[in-house]
Amino acid sequence: MDMTQLAEATAGHLGEGRRLGVEDVQQTLDVLFGTVEYPGTVAEALRRGETVLLGSFGSFHSEGKSAVFRPGKALDEYLRGLVG
Repeated sequence: MDMTQLAEATAGHLGEGRRLGVEDVQQTLDVLFGTVEYPGTVAEALRRGETVLLGSFGSFHSEGKSAVFRPGKALDEYLRGLVG
């Protein structure tokens, strides 16, 4: 799934007839995760040595000059087929 597909899938998940525009989702993802021209708020926080915690999804932190993702408990259990 690329960023465009992720934005399209995300836009349709509000439910009850509510929908975000695909462009709005794309802009939000760009601001969070960055583009070639702009590093994004997650990258900026990692460069400052901060950990970015995204609830039960997981967290990002830096180790040396690399970004590391650690899945949260809910995501890990879902991927292992323990829930959902």
